[in-house]
Amino acid sequence: MGVSFDKIDGVIWYDGKLVPWADANVHVLTHGLHYGSSVFEGERAYGGEIFKCTEHSERLKKSAELLDFEIPYSVAEIDAAKKLVIEKNNLPDSYVRAIAWRGSEMMGVSAQSNTIHLAIACWSWPSYFSPAERLKGIRIGLADYRRPDPKTIPAMAKAAGLYMICTISKHKAERDGFADALMLDWQGRVAECTGANIFFIKDGKIHTPIADCFLAGITRATVIDLAKRRGIEVIERRIMPEEMDGFTECFVTGTAAEVTPVSQIANWKFTPGTISEQLMNDYTSEVQPKGKQAAA
Repeated sequence: MGVSFDKIDGVIWYDGKLVPWADANVHVLTHGLHYGSSVFEGERAYGGEIFKCTEHSERLKKSAELLDFEIPYSVAEIDAAKKLVIEKNNLPDSYVRAIAWRGSEMMGVSAQSNTIHLAIACWSWPSYFSPAERLKGIRIGLADYRRPDPKTIPAMAKAAGLYMICTISKHKAERDGFADALMLDWQGRVAECTGANIFFIKDGKIHTPIADCFLAGITRATVIDLAKRRGIEVIERRIMPEEMDGFTECFVTGTAAEVTPVSQIANWKFTPGTISEQLMNDYTSEVQPKGKQAAA
């Protein structure tokens, strides 16, 4: 195990100013801790530039609105704060985490008068999976929990509470020897992994679930665009688990996972191939700052 996250040396942007890492604390009676009233973003900086920075800030604001609170900073101010954090921590290649939450003024289900806080941190965090692991394909189990009906929860928010079943599912998968878990939706259709969207390949075409009960990731949208630039057809549709017998390749996408091929889901097997590898390489090129892209 590495250094505990509360022991990292650096600074965190907290409610409008930079504070020492160890001082970026909240009270134990914070509403966000007790009732899950917090939203966050996971982003990556490459060569000093945060990929899709503004899109992440916009989604953070939208997630907060879905949880019935307003972040008291504009998208431009959030963008500037994120850039300041990676600069002051001297981490041009890093993972960036912005989080907003309800404070401690009211402790109960209703918290309309609570202060809304925002903090932004960054740290060194490579891809979820090592390069060697990515190229050979990761193994994924099946989760017991399902993504909930969007009529029961704000599924389009990147909200902390929505990840509770993801943590449980990933822990079980890891105990069973898998790298992650595939979650079905409330109707038993293929949805996503615990922190990544999923894609399948058959006859040169890409198939991916419709993102209407889980987050349509920014990395997901980027990879769909990259595939279309290559002339590869992308079909967004309902996918039943038994259809996985007919797919030849599979990969997952996410800010942390980037593009990672899959070799197995439960008893279904896949062979990482040319399309998965091409999109993995295309994504690596896409996220590099424009100057470095030109020099490559």
